[in-house]
Amino acid sequence: MIRPLLALAALLAFTALPTLADDFDSAGVKIHYEVEGKGEPVILIHGLYSSGRMNWGLPGITGDLAKNYQVVALDCRGHGQSDKPAGEGSYGVQMVEDVVLLMDHLRLPSAHIVGYSMGGMIALKLAVLHPARVRSTTLGGMGWMKEGSPLQGFWAETGQRGGRLGASPELMHGFTEFAVTAAQVKAITTPITVLVGDRDPCRRLYVAPLIELRPEIPEHVIDGAGHLTCVTKPEFKAELRATLARVAAKAG
Repeated sequence: MIRPLLALAALLAFTALPTLADDFDSAGVKIHYEVEGKGEPVILIHGLYSSGRMNWGLPGITGDLAKNYQVVALDCRGHGQSDKPAGEGSYGVQMVEDVVLLMDHLRLPSAHIVGYSMGGMIALKLAVLHPARVRSTTLGGMGWMKEGSPLQGFWAETGQRGGRLGASPELMHGFTEFAVTAAQVKAITTPITVLVGDRDPCRRLYVAPLIELRPEIPEHVIDGAGHLTCVTKPEFKAELRATLARVAAKAG
């Protein structure tokens, strides 16, 4: 166990340093973020148990996008170098508001939002609550958690039982607040794209309901990829780059 952790630490140490690494205050919670590159802003939101650098920097996604975009990768509260608050109401929608406050801090009126797994839940909720701040939404390994669905109930129960693998119960229970209604999903007018592995169980649980509701949403399936490995595949990086380019072409 120690050797893989040391290897990961070494890889992270040799990851190219960002243009800017800093923290900001989000309603009393320190949020860490890193910025690299210039151009249209792209905000990367990582998955559960991860961080901005681990989810996006280590697989080379941040550096690849930074060739053409201003890339902002944050550590969500409860993760990485950001604060880990406790108490009811510390997570959930507050994690969505962290992204908006980060955009305010960086003076970004709007941005392309890319979220993976938990980050995808945050990204879709952001598109619902703050549509004017979103140029496009890319969901990696994630789709739609319907309000009132068994999936929402699963996260409520998980939070009541206590966090798993070190995550706080408040964080896990906060996932219930990422659920949105069918009407809210249908009301999103900005582009949505899904990138998901063919072996990812989230494709059946979360992506399939979204595509059934909004069949016009592009779903790009990465061959040979599971939930944890999808972001490491070259095809994921290529599809993400192509997605952002298509959005820019249509906007132009």
